[in-house]
Amino acid sequence: MLVTVLLSLMMMAGLFLLLWGGVGFIQDKKFMSSAPKEALAVVPDRMPERFKGQYAVGYAMVTVAFALMGGAVVIGAWNGISNGFTFWQFFVRFMIMLLALKVFDVIFFDWVLLCNQGFGFFTHYYPQVGAVYNRSLFGYNKKDHITHVICFFPACALLSWICTLIG
Repeated sequence: MLVTVLLSLMMMAGLFLLLWGGVGFIQDKKFMSSAPKEALAVVPDRMPERFKGQYAVGYAMVTVAFALMGGAVVIGAWNGISNGFTFWQFFVRFMIMLLALKVFDVIFFDWVLLCNQGFGFFTHYYPQVGAVYNRSLFGYNKKDHITHVICFFPACALLSWICTLIG
């Protein structure tokens, strides 16, 4: 269980790096597709570089983010195979990892950073969203969150099945 919790934290760190790299450094509207439509209406398509190499830093952060999240899945699979996990043990591990990531997304990203403008995160990089982001936006993407959770079940089942075939 401790390994699963650590892997979940690894995925959360990756998701945060992904957000920070996209919002803070790449600053391209195409990376904000999940933002509320009210925010998309006020942000420019691409912000100018604040310093030389800013975009490169952002893409490096995004690369590390994907490596962290993918690495967590690979380590979780490898650890389970090494310990002789059954299909259901794999399934529970991957579901915990993905559901913990979704809870982190909803609570930290949506509620703290977006709806309560926590740490001034979004407004630091996009001052124009200051008047748009507020508590009334919470739940703007609930349909997407529900869809993701529903998709977790077959995805975890497939991944668990593959791991049991390898093991």
